[in-house]
Amino acid sequence: MSRTKPTVLVLLAVFGGGLAWLLEVALTASGRAIVLPPFTLAFALFAIGVIVVLMALPVRRATRGTATKRVDPFYAARTAMLAKASSLSGAIVGGAGLGIAAYLLSRSVPAVGSVTMALATAVGAILLLIAGLVAEHMCTIPPDDSTPDGTTTT
Repeated sequence: MSRTKPTVLVLLAVFGGGLAWLLEVALTASGRAIVLPPFTLAFALFAIGVIVVLMALPVRRATRGTATKRVDPFYAARTAMLAKASSLSGAIVGGAGLGIAAYLLSRSVPAVGSVTMALATAVGAILLLIAGLVAEHMCTIPPDDSTPDGTTTT
């Protein structure tokens, strides 16, 4: 599994923001209520980020040689995949939160509470993105001390 690239995260954030903006415009044009993310979503995203980092701690200890017991390789692989999924979903939800906030700010009379909820969701998603990247880094194996020809460097 390769590391998450920043360009993918930026593209997902732009896609999420654009999709959220278009959804809000379409809902408003059809006379329906717009989508407003609740405050609890921001807290849930932050809590998921904390859980992902806590799950990566045993893997980090095992890869650095400070673990007291062996870590199951399937656990390590699942944790690394969850970390990558967290960073990708954090990017798309963060972009959507910013897209909703931008749409609300473009209206003639923006509702401060609604903008605050959208920005809180974006902040929670960005924290999830950061936690996913940190956990992904924690799940990497450090580089080997040997050179390509098999000799060990000191």
